[in-house]
Amino acid sequence: MPVLSDNMRGALFMMGAMCAYTVNDAFMKALSDEIPLFQAIFFRGVGAVIFLALMCRVLGQLRFRFAVRDWGFLLLRTAGELGGTFFFLTALFNMPIANVSAILQVLPLSVSLAAALFLGEALGWRRLTAIFVGFVGVILIIQPGGADFSIYSLYAVGAVACITMRDIAVRRMSREVPSVFVALVAAVGVTCLGGVGSLFINWQPFTVTSGLQLAGAMSFLIFGYIASVSAMRSGEIGFVAPFRYTSLLVALVLGVLVFGEWPNALALAGGAVVVATGLFTLYRETQLKVRHSVVPDRVR
Repeated sequence: MPVLSDNMRGALFMMGAMCAYTVNDAFMKALSDEIPLFQAIFFRGVGAVIFLALMCRVLGQLRFRFAVRDWGFLLLRTAGELGGTFFFLTALFNMPIANVSAILQVLPLSVSLAAALFLGEALGWRRLTAIFVGFVGVILIIQPGGADFSIYSLYAVGAVACITMRDIAVRRMSREVPSVFVALVAAVGVTCLGGVGSLFINWQPFTVTSGLQLAGAMSFLIFGYIASVSAMRSGEIGFVAPFRYTSLLVALVLGVLVFGEWPNALALAGGAVVVATGLFTLYRETQLKVRHSVVPDRVR
């Protein structure tokens, strides 16, 4: 058999990660019929914390002596993770899974814009235009004022804002902080969020079905994490990143087969616009990196 290149391996890992994350989302959405949001977050988080703690221990990454600056960005990232989890799962529990997934596809655009605003990264007019068009696509998905508008669409937008903050905080963190440890701190924070929120709700008993759904959510979440880390360590990011949009296709299929949901034509058009502009932004970034390596003083 031919040996896969690093890029192809990275692409396969990315597709596997996106499939796993989306199946995890489907399990969590199915749980919403029986288990309250915070109870589901708490129990899923317990499994993730145990796994990541063991992983940190095995890899020798369970250490706490970092610069104060790194701890500040670590806490900022965790706050973004908390907000992103709450807003995303609230939207997911109350909206078609494909609509929520489509809105989140704007993340590469929002992160690029935030990097330009807060990190001083260069952003040319072509990519700026693509970002603007991408946000127009999000408006098509949300359809404010239309018959299909849901207030929970704004929760999905809130998730985008929080996850963007999370990713920008990671970029400011030094390489002294291990990636698995970062994930562990975030998992602990999210689990605590679920625990605190659970104090104010009536817990529901797990049935065999809901227990299996929770186990499925934890399993696919863990697999998705491992696959996403492997994807970022295999191949070039510019080649691997576009395969992130696999999640939207999987969400459309699961929405139809599992939940009997299908976005309307306007939402589908908005999702297509978001994906197209995201792909253009990734292409443009890769192209500029190649040019910059040949002409170092080239202006974007």
